[in-house]
Amino acid sequence: MHFQQLAYFVAVAEARHFTRAAEEVHVSQPSLSQQIKALENELGAELFSRARGNIALTDAGEALLPLARRILADADTARHEVQELVQLRRGRIRLGATPSVCTGLLPDVLRAFHGAHPGIQLLIEEGGSHDLVRQLARGALDLALLVLPLPAASPALTTVELLHEDLVVVSPASRPAPGRKGSVRVADLENEPLVMFRHGYDLRELTVAACRAEGFEPSFTVEGGEMDAVLGFVRAGLGIAVVPRMVAVRAGQDLRTTPLASPGLRRTIALAHRSDVEPPRAARELQRMLLGAGPPAVPSAAGGTRQTDG
Repeated sequence: MHFQQLAYFVAVAEARHFTRAAEEVHVSQPSLSQQIKALENELGAELFSRARGNIALTDAGEALLPLARRILADADTARHEVQELVQLRRGRIRLGATPSVCTGLLPDVLRAFHGAHPGIQLLIEEGGSHDLVRQLARGALDLALLVLPLPAASPALTTVELLHEDLVVVSPASRPAPGRKGSVRVADLENEPLVMFRHGYDLRELTVAACRAEGFEPSFTVEGGEMDAVLGFVRAGLGIAVVPRMVAVRAGQDLRTTPLASPGLRRTIALAHRSDVEPPRAARELQRMLLGAGPPAVPSAAGGTRQTDG
């Protein structure tokens, strides 16, 4: 079994078409078909059913596909690891992060990393923790910044807690914040229009679960947005939103930030990688910088003021 055969197999499995797959891997269609046939002969099982021009995976093909993707990803990681120079002048890092972490924590750390290692290519994948866990498992990411706890059926991952962060309420600066005495109880959100993130956001699940624990279903005026869109909808007066403090401190003067009353809502951000594969050297250096970064600083008065309750 050769890497090339596995690469051809994955290409056909994803394209569901031999000719298109051959074009993607830059080989002639007869050569690709020949290699697939050789792989099937070696495994003793057909990988594709070819009925009336339709290409579909057989049971054997379905079983092989995730393994082939993982083998190829591991081989690709090994190739890049070997190619890196001792002084970290070349290489790449595939980093996954939840959108709020991309907005709040990563910009400063990545700026520092790029300044120290300008030859390292940074590939950032935004997504919810569930999606990022799947990407780690299949070898598509070197590191990921996730919200704990992980899904119950998570693969073997090594996680290190990075920071604990409070969630806060953001509302238009032009209107009073909900609640009393400079804080908002979760119960105060019952009659408030909320701007809600799309499905798959950890923040959505946290907020909805907290509201249900207080005995009510939250009311959404707009839902389905990404982080920047949610903040924009709040600025426009469409509702309020529950966001991480690290996002709120960067949100600008036209938004009011109000803490949640005790016990509040908190989340834990962790840095994760696959337990069975050590991250490439460049990724380990970024990991070191992330673990030493801590929470982003709150902007000082010299950089402009922000409406804050509490």
